[in-house]
Amino acid sequence: MISPRNILRHELIGLDVLVVRASNPGHVGVGGRIIDETQNTLTIRTERGEKQIPKRFSVFRLQLPDGTTVDVDGSSLEARPERRITMRIR
Repeated sequence: MISPRNILRHELIGLDVLVVRASNPGHVGVGGRIIDETQNTLTIRTERGEKQIPKRFSVFRLQLPDGTTVDVDGSSLEARPERRITMRIR
């Protein structure tokens, strides 16, 4: 089960997200559903279309299926998704 404690080891596609901090001020406040993930970016479907947000220098507020929200530093997500979900978390 996905929880704030193990979020880094789970699939992010399909989760609702809000960018709460970013090096690019234009990215702050972008929200929607994660539809794709690469090693360095998240693609978010917003009301205005798709936005690709760099993970590095961004903080994402993710809403988990149970309604819990968790803020995640994007740099901790920087890895290929298939590799990240198998990594050991300290």
